[in-house]
Amino acid sequence: MFALPLNLFCDERGQDIAEYAVMLAVILVIVVGTIRLVGSNSNNVFSSVSSSIQ
Repeated sequence: MFALPLNLFCDERGQDIAEYAVMLAVILVIVVGTIRLVGSNSNNVFSSVSSSIQ
């Protein structure tokens, strides 16, 4: 009866999927943050260029 929970606790096969999910989440947070930062800065640059042309 105690062998099943012990085997589930010591089983390392599912850790690969969890590690990939964590890495994917971190990469997505970095990419989304970079896009938001660059997006707002590029909007300011285009606005200033547009106002200087007119």
